[in-house]
Amino acid sequence: MGVTKRVEERVVSRSVLFWRRIDIDGLERLELTVEADGVTAASTVLCLDDGGYRLEHRWRLDPDWRARSATVERWSAGGHGVLRLERAGRGWRVDGVSRPDLDGAEEADLSVTPFCNTFPIRRTPEAAGASLALDVALIDGAALTVARSRQRYDRQGPGRVRFVSLGLTPGFEADLLVDGRGLVLRYEHLFERVAPPV
Repeated sequence: MGVTKRVEERVVSRSVLFWRRIDIDGLERLELTVEADGVTAASTVLCLDDGGYRLEHRWRLDPDWRARSATVERWSAGGHGVLRLERAGRGWRVDGVSRPDLDGAEEADLSVTPFCNTFPIRRTPEAAGASLALDVALIDGAALTVARSRQRYDRQGPGRVRFVSLGLTPGFEADLLVDGRGLVLRYEHLFERVAPPV
């Protein structure tokens, strides 16, 4: 009884989020747990893109919502694969191997979910017109590879942020609507939050 109570006291909030793809058929269900000592997330993505696949991603974040580690597992007609990304000082390890090309990348990102946009959005100053540019270790969910990329987040007003890719997909920009926690409600061209029927 005492152990159960202590565990419950550590949990600040638990929630389940759903996002629908708006460019192709796809749905994501993410379980988010916020505790005093960090944040965890576990998600399943089902998508008809790229021949159809199921992808699961699990995250450990510090209390400031900075990624500590991610595990991405993908099933498709082409087979099954797993990728593990872990912060190591100012760098990253991929599947246990140090990746010097990712040194200095401030955050991690995963191509198939809007969840990871929350990490830099929460660090972008609140004032309209403020910006945050950063390098990320970008996981390609289709290929299960990691490459360095650069992104910028521009505050446009309360709950509104503009995403600008400065790296692997130059020229791509999208308006994001976010809730009070910095979690995406709508990602122009790609995702929108949905609620299950009550």
